[in-house]
Amino acid sequence: MQGGGGPLLTGTIGESKAFNCHCELRERAEAQSDNVKSNCHPELDSGSVQHCVLPVTPDRFRNKFGMTLKEMTLVCGFTMAEILLSLTIIGVVAAITLPSLTGNINERTWNTQRKALYARFSQAIALMPALNGYGTLTEGDSSTSAEDTAAETFVTAGLSKVLKINNICDSEHLADCGIPDKITNMSGGTIASFPRTMSALNSMMVSMSYSTATDVYSHSQIDTKAAAFETANGESLAVYYNPFCVSDLASTDREDAMQPKICANFIYDLNGTKGPNTVGKDIGFITVLYPTDSAVAAPMPHIAAGETGFSLSEGSKYCTSLDSEYRIPNKEEAASLFVNKELIGNLPFGWIATSSRGITSSGERAAWAQSTITGNRVLRPLDTLESFTYVRCVKR
Repeated sequence: MQGGGGPLLTGTIGESKAFNCHCELRERAEAQSDNVKSNCHPELDSGSVQHCVLPVTPDRFRNKFGMTLKEMTLVCGFTMAEILLSLTIIGVVAAITLPSLTGNINERTWNTQRKALYARFSQAIALMPALNGYGTLTEGDSSTSAEDTAAETFVTAGLSKVLKINNICDSEHLADCGIPDKITNMSGGTIASFPRTMSALNSMMVSMSYSTATDVYSHSQIDTKAAAFETANGESLAVYYNPFCVSDLASTDREDAMQPKICANFIYDLNGTKGPNTVGKDIGFITVLYPTDSAVAAPMPHIAAGETGFSLSEGSKYCTSLDSEYRIPNKEEAASLFVNKELIGNLPFGWIATSSRGITSSGERAAWAQSTITGNRVLRPLDTLESFTYVRCVKR
């Protein structure tokens, strides 16, 4: 190093030819100028590796950062114990926070995929001329065998014309289309065997009968086998199809079975068999009602059980308080909740209030209520609705 007027010090202390001070250099350091001693680290006696600067006047030279030699910070190394302790702390923090962060990312991804699937289905169903009449569905007797090509034909001859489909599977080979054999419902229960027929999905969809003091209500239809398919976007779907579905009727004060109005019900898995195979996460459902002017419902219910004692306006505020996306279901969404009640697991046992309005035969303002027991729905005056219905919040 040159004297006054010499080149500026640049780079690190090592690049400025600083030398390490070890315990064995202490005698040499004492023989040098007081300036050198003043620039050695006061913990030199500890024996740890330290750095000190060259024996020059501290204010005479500056590095590229404008620091004098006196102002340069002495550098100390970390011990192995300190490094291990730091890594342990980082590992503990990561173990606590990473599952939560990963879960949040998955939830957002599934929510985005679910909305995109609903949009594609809504567009596809709107392009179909009619949803009933596909395939052959006959019951067997002593002389003939039962025949059921309804669900497969609905997919191959109908849905595949308006939606990109890669693979189609019958009820015996659902797994070949990515349908998991075992799933978890929203309340944490296990559905050990994926439903392969309409009756396995919901027995009330095939046969229902009950009576009151004044009326007898019943519904029956031929049980159909499920089919499955994969979309071009990688989703796996099982479909339950009713080729005899009918249109909605005019408003009525009398209970009315909604089962005949269900044309198709889909259970989707957004990522095939990868998991977690849980309803409300990667698994959900879509229900299509009415053969023409069809309604597509894809409600995602709040995981909590329904509440009672709410008016419609209060119920709406309650749902919004849970999350800005939640709301009271319309009558088609409430019907979808009934169809898929085994997938939900904790659907209230009774009547669900809906946001769909109407007028009774006596001219009263009313709203539709959906039974979770029988599948019936009825138009009831608004002032009596809260006394017998539950509020179950959903988001689309």
